[in-house]
Amino acid sequence: MDAPEEGVALPAELLADARAQWMALIDVAVWGELKSEQLGLLGKLRKRILDLGERLKSLDGDRTWIPRRRERIKNLLGSCLSARDALLQAERAAQGVTAGRDVERLSQAFVALHKLITGDLQGHENAWAETLQALNRGALQEEDEP
Repeated sequence: MDAPEEGVALPAELLADARAQWMALIDVAVWGELKSEQLGLLGKLRKRILDLGERLKSLDGDRTWIPRRRERIKNLLGSCLSARDALLQAERAAQGVTAGRDVERLSQAFVALHKLITGDLQGHENAWAETLQALNRGALQEEDEP
């Protein structure tokens, strides 16, 4: 992918961290020894974690096809919201995991990803929201793609 437009994309390092932390999470969810008293919960958990991975991948989506900067920012903010929602759903499903040798690893993987999404990612979201507000007020000039 070409270099992302400044200010309307996540840093490559943050995306790499998100990917690595999600990979650790899916690894323990699929290969770890986890148990639940709820029938079908582990399958639901894995499905939710896969959905989370798709939402995280959408953060790295190419938005150059969207002609207006305002719309690119709104699209990226929507992707961030979807990722946060998918994380919340996966965390809720994980609450039903009650036993197994790797319960602590699962918990640690969720905590690490939660910190990234609610910490590092939130800072970028706030900056984009401020930029969007400035565009809406007319304080910043809209830059259309040629």
